Amino acid sequence: MTTAIRQPVLFVGHGSPMNAIERNRWSEAFRALGATLGKPRAVLAVSAHWFVPGSWVTAQAAPATIHDFGGFPAELHAVRYPARGDPALAAAIAGESAGRIRTTTDWGLDHGSWSVLRHLFPAADVPVVQLSIDRRATPAQHARLGAALAPLRDEGVLILGSGNIVHNLAHAFHAWRAGETATPDWAAGFDAALAEGLRSDDRVAAVVAALERPDAGLAHPTPEHFLPLIYAAAASDAGDDVDFPVEGFDMGSLSMRSVRFRPRA
Repeated sequence: MTTAIRQPVLFVGHGSPMNAIERNRWSEAFRALGATLGKPRAVLAVSAHWFVPGSWVTAQAAPATIHDFGGFPAELHAVRYPARGDPALAAAIAGESAGRIRTTTDWGLDHGSWSVLRHLFPAADVPVVQLSIDRRATPAQHARLGAALAPLRDEGVLILGSGNIVHNLAHAFHAWRAGETATPDWAAGFDAALAEGLRSDDRVAAVVAALERPDAGLAHPTPEHFLPLIYAAAASDAGDDVDFPVEGFDMGSLSMRSVRFRPRA
């Protein structure tokens, strides 16, 4: 019997859907990150773009590639990420959740997942299941659910959160149209505070508390791009090393900081 290798936990700042098809600073960084990961048994993705009442996990054998955006070129809409699903893993996740998670075949892989996965695992040869984010839950409840997922790491499952540490899309588009490239102080400050908190001994509490900062409303007018970070931090443990394989801002105020929690050698 093969013993599964304990997997890292990742949080990736996914940014624009165009990163899926462009060769740029971000897509190249995602490719480099993917080259460090080996081949896990499966990926459990928590994407900002499945923000619904309830916690659901995809359970179909062949999840659809969902193009949940508009106004982008046909080339992007034509992308398919043909990773297979893992119905048995989805059923196990739901079965061990004490009723907190249910299976569904009504979703697939949205762009928060596939736009990153097609760089991390370009051969699409790793099964993927996606977990929704319950919009009714509190940050503390999200953290508890994330912690409950941590044992999957010892079963060879890589847990992937996909969002952005700073995500004020209205500001980013305004700055982009105005040709402004400077990162505002509130965005840089929030990003730096999260980096410090993620290195701390109580990283989960630091991440949850960040939502109470005075600049949190600017950094996240709505919470869905922040919440995958809570899942990732909560699935990590004190024995993990923490680093930031991707850093910087896109469109001025979209933090592309990615976080890797990996078992200490």
